[in-house]
Amino acid sequence: HAAADALDATHRETLERSRNESQKAVQSAKAGAAREAEKKIAIADAELAEKLGAAETALGQAKSSAMAEIEAVASDAARDLVAALSGIKVTAAEADKAVKAVFHG
Repeated sequence: HAAADALDATHRETLERSRNESQKAVQSAKAGAAREAEKKIAIADAELAEKLGAAETALGQAKSSAMAEIEAVASDAARDLVAALSGIKVTAAEADKAVKAVFHG
C-alpha cells in the first residue's frame, strides 16, 4: 500500500510538473507571437508613414503646380481685360503682382 501511495505521489508530481511546463511553453509561445506581431505592426506603420509622406509631398507639388498655372492664366486674363476695358497696357510683372496680391493677400 505504501508503494502504491508513493507511486501515486510521484505520478501526481510528474503530472503537475508537466502541466506547469506546458503552461510555461504556451505563455512563451504567446509572448513570442505577440513580439512578432508587434514587429510586423511597427514595420507596417513605418511603411505607411513613408507612403503617406511621399503622397503628401506629391500632393503639395501638384497643388503648387496647379496654383502656378491658375495664377499665370489669371495674370494673362487680367492683362487682356484691362487692355480691353481701359485701353491701358499692363505689363506681365504688374499683372503678376496684382494676381499674387489677390491670391495670397
